[in-house]
Amino acid sequence: MKKVDPTLEVIVPSYGSSFSIARYDENANSKSHVWHYHPEIELVYVKGGTGKRQIGSHLSYFTDGNLVLIGSNLPHCGFTNSQTGNKSEIVIQMKPDFVGADFFDIPEMNAVKNLLQQAKAGIAFLGESKNKIGAKIEVMDQLSPFDRLMMLWSVLQDMSMSNERIILNAVGFSLEMQVQDNDRINVVFNYVKDHFQEPISLEAIADLVSMTIPSFCRYFKKITNKTFTTFVNEYRIVHASKLLAEKPMSINEVCFESGFNNFSHFNKSFKAYTGKSASQYRNELRTILK
Repeated sequence: MKKVDPTLEVIVPSYGSSFSIARYDENANSKSHVWHYHPEIELVYVKGGTGKRQIGSHLSYFTDGNLVLIGSNLPHCGFTNSQTGNKSEIVIQMKPDFVGADFFDIPEMNAVKNLLQQAKAGIAFLGESKNKIGAKIEVMDQLSPFDRLMMLWSVLQDMSMSNERIILNAVGFSLEMQVQDNDRINVVFNYVKDHFQEPISLEAIADLVSMTIPSFCRYFKKITNKTFTTFVNEYRIVHASKLLAEKPMSINEVCFESGFNNFSHFNKSFKAYTGKSASQYRNELRTILK
């Protein structure tokens, strides 16, 4: 079995700046299939559209755009592709010490420092916060380097004060661990990403990382705070959510296209994860998107 690790992305600051900022029209930054990481903290604003959000072991489906803050070396996939339907995407990337090793230790930066600490597990912003902060991010690439830096502080401060945010991974989740552990979990994540539409046995996945089934189950639960079966089911449900929103398929077809081989199990799992049936989810989403 070929081992596929996340790609280390090398990032260069924008000209005249201590951090990188890039704007992409529509789906020009199509990296939704690429599992990657980098030492830089990443701030992503997707204006409009719908799509998958995979950050660490977190899986979800976003609607009406996406605003996320991703900590250093936290593996994630891109957020846009040809089906996302977004108007633009802006990606800001900065090294944790880009303004000096001790800058975030000054009293005025306490709230932002706490925000960046939480970002190690990934943070998504919702509602009015997403729109207000997104509007500031949209103009940043048009500003002078100094004003751009000042706007970045304003954005981070707004994020630190927002109560419309969710931590994406369980408390304590981090892929900043031993190299061997990092390699193992990345192999597992990549395998699920590529094979979730097929049956995946615990025996096969444990063998893939050279572990016994009990050892693998304990290992995966310790790192992700969820069982492997739960993780696979979540991946399939998020894919089903995407199909329900984007494809004119029957719910029965969505079930089997998402890797479920039992319609009753699909219905039960979908409702447990989303709080609503697949048909209710599709109808409500159509109302929102209109």
